[in-house]
Order: sequence, then structure tokens, then C-alpha cells
Amino acid sequence: MTDHDPHILQGFATRAIHAGQAFDPTTGAVTPPVYLTSTFVQRAIGDLRGGYEYARGGNPTRDALQEQLASLESGARAFSFASGLAAEDALLRAVLSPGDHVLMGNDVYGGTHRLVRRIFGRWQVGLTTVELTDLDATRAALESLRPRVLWLETPSNPLMKITDITALAELAHAVGALVVVDNTFATPYLQQPLVLGADAVVHSTTKYLGGHSDVLGGA
Repeated sequence: MTDHDPHILQGFATRAIHAGQAFDPTTGAVTPPVYLTSTFVQRAIGDLRGGYEYARGGNPTRDALQEQLASLESGARAFSFASGLAAEDALLRAVLSPGDHVLMGNDVYGGTHRLVRRIFGRWQVGLTTVELTDLDATRAALESLRPRVLWLETPSNPLMKITDITALAELAHAVGALVVVDNTFATPYLQQPLVLGADAVVHSTTKYLGGHSDVLGGA
């Protein structure tokens, strides 16, 4: 296979193996190499070879991972980070402004709760927690707070609570809130939140996507 033909990469197992895995055009290597370079040669100023200039802005190895993650989550784009919390921080910085509010489950990962309360709280971003399995309580909180973001984990970490993404997305969108789902524990193999109505998905790829306790990452 010479290209990422979406009509060929239909099955989840096939995409898990092959999405983002184009052969190297220079050497013909089947497995993408790990590119460690910081800077890429340009033919002339602004005339990039393959679209890469500086590794901070783009790297073929990272692009392969991001393409695969987007494919598995049925998303348009994916972005990889050094940790799950780094991914969460970048997402929240992109969508929150001073005075906004975040509504999240009352048993979310402690690092996520601390990130919003301690870091974003300095910028007058409010935080409220609610029992997300109680749709009436969640609806009431959404209608009274009008949050910018509804943040949920399902299964939650560490109590493994299961929440209804579709129902919560409908309630959140009715008040103009963005729905973010931490899909770390389920992985896209078992659950694809974007298909169920979420607006964005985050992962600690350190966990089940990495799988062997030998990588640290987020998306």
C-alpha cells in the first residue's frame, strides 16, 4: 500500500496498524524512522522540503503519530504533547478566557482538577464539579452556570464511573458549552467520543495507547 487511502483504511485494526505509516520516500523503509533533527534544510528561504522547517512546529515522526490518533478517534486532526496534562493545558488555553467557567465530573483525575483550580483559577476561570451520572443535576448546573467547557471522563479515573456522552453532549450544546472527553481509560478501540457528540478528545497516551509503561505522552 503506497498511500493512506481512506477507502482502504476502513477497519479499526487496519487503521491501528497502518494509519500514518507511509513508507519513507527516500529509502523505501516500511516503518517510519524516528527523526531526531531540530532543523530541516530549505531549498531557498521559505522553500521548504516536505513542509518542515523547525521541529517545534512539525516533525515527520510526530505527524505519523498524530495522523494515526486522528484516524482512530474519527477526528479531523490530532496534536501530540509531552504528557496528558500538557495536552489538557493547551486545549484549555485555546478555548478559555477570564471569566469563563468549567463544569466537570466530581471524580475526575486529580491532575486535571488541580490544573483548572490552581492554574486557570488565577485567571478568574471558575470551576464547579457535579455528579455527571445524574442528568437532572447536570442539566441544572449547565443552565445556571453556562460554562464554556463541560469536561468528562468515562470511564473516570480512578473510580471508573460511566457517563452518557451523547446525553451530556446534547445538554451541554443546548447552553453553548464545548464538550471535552478524556478517553484515556476506554481508548478509541472501545469508545469514540467524537462520534457520540463530543467536540474534543484528550488522552494520556502514557496509559493504554502506549501500553508498556515505557513512554510518556498526551494528545
